[in-house]
Amino acid sequence: MEPVNSLKTTVSQSQSTVPLSPSICVPPTLRDSECYHVFISYSSTDYQWTHSIINQLESCGLQVCYHERDFIPGRTVLENMSECIQESQKVLLVLSPEFVRSRWCLLEANMSLFRDCLERKPIVPVLLQPGVSVPLHLCHLTYLEANDPDFMNKLLKVLCTPNRELQGSTVVPFQPPSIYNGKALQPLTAVNDEGLNKWDSGQFSDMEVPDQLRLIIEDQEKYRQAVRMINSVSQNKVWLRPLWLRAMIYIIGAIVFLILATFSTYMTVIFIFGQFLPKLENKNPVGVWVLTISSFYCVPLGFIIQLSLWKMDDERYIVREMQKTVGQANTILSEEKVLMGCRSNSKIYLVYVSLDGCKHDFAETFSEQTNAEDMFERAILFFSSGYACCLAKRHFPFPQPSSTGHLEGGVCFCQYVSQQLSRGEWK
Repeated sequence: MEPVNSLKTTVSQSQSTVPLSPSICVPPTLRDSECYHVFISYSSTDYQWTHSIINQLESCGLQVCYHERDFIPGRTVLENMSECIQESQKVLLVLSPEFVRSRWCLLEANMSLFRDCLERKPIVPVLLQPGVSVPLHLCHLTYLEANDPDFMNKLLKVLCTPNRELQGSTVVPFQPPSIYNGKALQPLTAVNDEGLNKWDSGQFSDMEVPDQLRLIIEDQEKYRQAVRMINSVSQNKVWLRPLWLRAMIYIIGAIVFLILATFSTYMTVIFIFGQFLPKLENKNPVGVWVLTISSFYCVPLGFIIQLSLWKMDDERYIVREMQKTVGQANTILSEEKVLMGCRSNSKIYLVYVSLDGCKHDFAETFSEQTNAEDMFERAILFFSSGYACCLAKRHFPFPQPSSTGHLEGGVCFCQYVSQQLSRGEWK
């Protein structure tokens, strides 16, 4: 994700022509409720790099809090994290692939618990290596890059700047779409992902709304309803799944096919040669040859071909059915500025995107017709799943439109629909 500048003042000042010397950085005064200048959260796999930074920060007089040393034994991780954040002036997150998968997920999963304290604390994201996916909650912040030659000076400049001078740098839970519009959320993975056949439908949990969506969706029952719709594909669309049942049907079909093939071949021979088949006592009766050829060549070959085609069709079929159902679910979720996308039977992509501008354009385009809303709903049914996938993957199967759409720096939904219509994709 491309971050939007938020720590502009501090970072730009640190990029002056005269390098900042760590010696001139004076740690800000700790208030009565504060014990630390910064709480650092990182993955254990990044221990060596992080502790090297911690040593440098502490040598400059900064009070640093981190879990190995400062968490109180016997308390839960969540309690420790909450208290350490509240007792610290700032929060520094060391972003690495492992951190995003583990530590940030823990923090994000309990965002409601930390919301109050996080809103009052400047967040300083440090990108440990290029290519790390910045979490959605941090995408509006300017991150520091660990491989920047001037990284340490920039970091000290931020940490030694009083919080009152870093106005606007805190994480605010999902306010205007202008900040988060078009951003990808964590995808949903099927709970039956392990051992899931390619022709089966994935099942997704609707017991609890993920916290990343709880911050966005006001009516959480809409999410549960959408997931239940997707889960219904397994009950309503996937049939004859057991392999033994399919094999039995094919055996019965093969027998019927064998009888029909033998009879048709028998009648063909009679028609061609114009004579009755020799008696069975004959050494090489034609009927025996017909039966042999049909049995050992035609039937097994047809059986294998049909079984392969059926399995391949099942794989395509179940994804198509899930995509249709995801489109139906999006007619509900789009009101909450969330869209789902499906490209496989085991993963559902989620994006935060506002369709208000696109809906207005649909209303103007079809203003002379009474079914403008129906046209927009139909577009969501057919195209929203593919659009959400493209948005999540940040790749569209066509060049960036020259005209400006409703999504800043990206392709909006009505532009996507227009491109699909021009390619004859409306079904």
